[in-house]
Amino acid sequence: MTDKTISNGEQIRRQVMGDAYVDRALGNATDFSQPLQDFVNEHAWGSVWSRDGLPLKTRSLITLATLTALKCSQELKGHVRGALNNGCTVEEIREALLHCAVYAGVPAAIDAFRAAQEVIDSYVKPDQADEKA
Repeated sequence: MTDKTISNGEQIRRQVMGDAYVDRALGNATDFSQPLQDFVNEHAWGSVWSRDGLPLKTRSLITLATLTALKCSQELKGHVRGALNNGCTVEEIREALLHCAVYAGVPAAIDAFRAAQEVIDSYVKPDQADEKA
């Protein structure tokens, strides 16, 4: 485990997921769960999301499809917000989830649509957060 990879991973995680999400995840970590947070920052964010081969927007859509197939609606909510932060449109998110219905099953897609709708309805762009306050 390298501190640089963890630090770079946390930076990308914050860019995609937002400071509030990451602060909550790290703040809720216990002695038991902290190794998982380090693992996520180092490997998911620091080693995979940080690669040059795909833009963050594309990585977000792939992540939404994967989480839909795995029926991980709670985790999907955070990544819908991340996809919006990465410039995905609501239409692109909808089409990715609809595409999943064919390959991952309609029930999985229904759960994903419900989760995504909840986030989309409450989404405020990071640069507009001050306007809402």
